[in-house]
Amino acid sequence: MPDDRVRMPSDSAGAPGGMPADAVDAADDRRGDAPTPYADLTPAAVLDALDAVGLRGDGRLLQLNSYENRVFQVHLEDGRVVVAKFYRPGRWSDAQILEEHAFARELTAAEVPVVAPLILQPPAGSDARLVGEPPTLAHHRGMRLAVAPRRGGRAPELDDPAVLQWMGRFIGRLHTVGAARPFAHRTVIDVAHTGRAAREWLLGSGLIPPDVAPAWQAAADAALDLSQQAFDAVPGLRLIRLHGDCHAGNVLWTPDAGPHFVDLDDAATGPAVQDLWMLLPGEDEPARRQLDALLRGYREMADFDERERRLIEPLRTLRLIHHSAWLARRWADPAFPAAFPWFGGSGYWGQQAQQLREQVQALQQAAGASAAVWMGGADDDEDFEFDKGFR
Repeated sequence: MPDDRVRMPSDSAGAPGGMPADAVDAADDRRGDAPTPYADLTPAAVLDALDAVGLRGDGRLLQLNSYENRVFQVHLEDGRVVVAKFYRPGRWSDAQILEEHAFARELTAAEVPVVAPLILQPPAGSDARLVGEPPTLAHHRGMRLAVAPRRGGRAPELDDPAVLQWMGRFIGRLHTVGAARPFAHRTVIDVAHTGRAAREWLLGSGLIPPDVAPAWQAAADAALDLSQQAFDAVPGLRLIRLHGDCHAGNVLWTPDAGPHFVDLDDAATGPAVQDLWMLLPGEDEPARRQLDALLRGYREMADFDERERRLIEPLRTLRLIHHSAWLARRWADPAFPAAFPWFGGSGYWGQQAQQLREQVQALQQAAGASAAVWMGGADDDEDFEFDKGFR
């Protein structure tokens, strides 16, 4: 029977995200380095993939913001509206994706507001291959997809202390579940995996112009060494399952229900403060007050190790280096040069070198402030270390 559904055009993609994984699914890896991994993902292909997992679209299709994956809002013939995510080939292994899904289901079971993927039920004769217990991930014609219910919302107003405290409680609840057991396959946010691995890849890629490569390397090495010293200065640091990329753009807010996450694509193992510091507006007094408000809410739901405050600048350093590597790894994808035309030249890398030199200063100041507190060089004021270490 001919398919008479209207195949609607989709919008263009939007904001970045993501942290590349070391392990990739072997069947997917063939497409992972392709410059146009989504070239065959037409609107018809999206609807065919949904058909193959038992979800028949009515033809209304809207592409949502995502550079790393391809994400579509799809209206179904039964009246539901779902969001279908097609994972970038070669980025995550099946095991890593299924850990993301299992974490979302675990959070949902604990009544933490996270949108978990649907259990897929392909019709008889489907050419989709499902994986997971229960099956939440499908392989279909060279792509992998998961589907979730659509949930709406807007960005949270992080200048409101009441909103910040609510956000803190929300993240504290997520971390309580996250601390219950470890990830076995997801990446780790630390200096080795997030910083040095990105530094090695960038220097080996030949993408940094020779006129600025020595300056960038020197600044990166100094910043990474100081970051490692900061991590080493927190013995017994507890690493837990995290959201991993918790900034305002990745949180949806509704006035009655408060915050929720619709995606855990960057879920990782790391220190709790990783899910707090990116919600702050900068490195000044307003950021200090916002972190205090976040932690007031957080401590209602979970313990917070005060020593983790000194990891904010190291984590900022890791993100700077990692973000440059992410852009460079994706540069063959035509969506990236169009969206980031300022990337790649000597001017960009010179600016990155300067930012890393500023991070070196911030890290040195943070280390000095911590040492002063430990050696009794300051009054016993609970805010002293944070004031100095946060610039």
